[in-house]
Amino acid sequence: MANPIVDIFRVKELRDRILFTIGILVIYRLGTILPVPGINIAALKLYFASQGNSGAMGIEDFLDFFAGGAFKNFSILMLSIMPYISMSIIMQLVTIVFPKLKKISEEEGGKKKINRWTRYGTVVVCIIQSYTVTVYANRIPDAISMARMPFILLAMLTITTGTMFLMWLGDQITRRGIGNGISMIIFAGIVARIPGALWTLIQSIGRRELNPVFVIIVLLLFVVVVALVIIEQQGQRKIPVHYAKRVIGRRMYGAQNTYLPFKVNPSGVIPVIFASSVLIFPIQIAQNLGARVEWLSRFAAWLHPQGLPYVMAYALLIIFFAYFYTQVTLNPVEISKHIRENGGSIPGIRSEKMEEYLSRILYRIILPGSLFLAFIAIIPTLVQTLFHFPSAIAYLMGGTSLLILVGVDLDTMSQIEGYLRMHHHEGIVKRGKIRSRNL
Repeated sequence: MANPIVDIFRVKELRDRILFTIGILVIYRLGTILPVPGINIAALKLYFASQGNSGAMGIEDFLDFFAGGAFKNFSILMLSIMPYISMSIIMQLVTIVFPKLKKISEEEGGKKKINRWTRYGTVVVCIIQSYTVTVYANRIPDAISMARMPFILLAMLTITTGTMFLMWLGDQITRRGIGNGISMIIFAGIVARIPGALWTLIQSIGRRELNPVFVIIVLLLFVVVVALVIIEQQGQRKIPVHYAKRVIGRRMYGAQNTYLPFKVNPSGVIPVIFASSVLIFPIQIAQNLGARVEWLSRFAAWLHPQGLPYVMAYALLIIFFAYFYTQVTLNPVEISKHIRENGGSIPGIRSEKMEEYLSRILYRIILPGSLFLAFIAIIPTLVQTLFHFPSAIAYLMGGTSLLILVGVDLDTMSQIEGYLRMHHHEGIVKRGKIRSRNL
């Protein structure tokens, strides 16, 4: 019987792509430990150790979690890929609001132009966020080992360059590796936190800070949630489509019955990543500049990651981006137009009512999918509140991290499956393909 792992490395193209992706991710992880010039690492460790003794999750821990550990290292990659995601959201919203920009994006070469503007905007966002980071570093005792103004300029340059370099690494993974580059970088940052989180859990049990019974209950809930996330990510609503006989050139094509596969969660983990990025930006600015501006300090305390306002805003943003991104990628008007142009029809639905029917179906399946995403996203807060789990464990066993881990893993498995089947191998699952569930 063929071994799927062996088959993966027998296909030269797939093997090269996987090894290339691993190499890029190793470079990324090395970059997370390279500090910004002028930073006193010993003073940083002492400061964050004293902050961690309080037991509660601070905003620094929250930012460090999404940066894959680079934030507390004051690494050149401490902003991670989040500025690019924030700017991508802004550009997509602006493109929808302003018809002229939408028209540009639909022209030949328009997407490249929008992507170029997004990268320019990312530089601006990086400059703003990197400056707030230098203000934060100035508040840490003995953290800066050089004059303040040269440090600010040097830090802004290196941090901005680091984020742009990380964007380039993500592009290289997308083109020459396996999976989506940006998602793979976020995925690698989360996976890198797992060993430390497990060690923290073992230490907490050893110090009797956690009840072993509660740990077992939470682990079982974690397994159930993972299974539900997989079902939700793979679930589909199939809309039947009938194509009549038609003549193309000198050939006649017979009638064909097929279907439109509408996923329960068409946008995948994108709403979660978008919502996290949107909230991280104001939190970081408010936290770092709060010492100088009183209302920013109050705003940072109000929007604390463990507070009710943050949880509510996070859930609402996830639901909003689920609808928004689905509307951008699955436009019922364009789908209906494509069906009609190819001589197709939906049984029982008049041609002029097709857009209305598809919109109604799409919005009905997005609602439960987005609510489920929002519920999974607030699991860490519930686990910390009910079971008093350490934040490092809670944020790995639910919420954004879980959705990203499962979503990126399923997407990468699908790509590997495609390469194996293209080269006449059985694939990585018993039935030869990753099946979607018909809901």
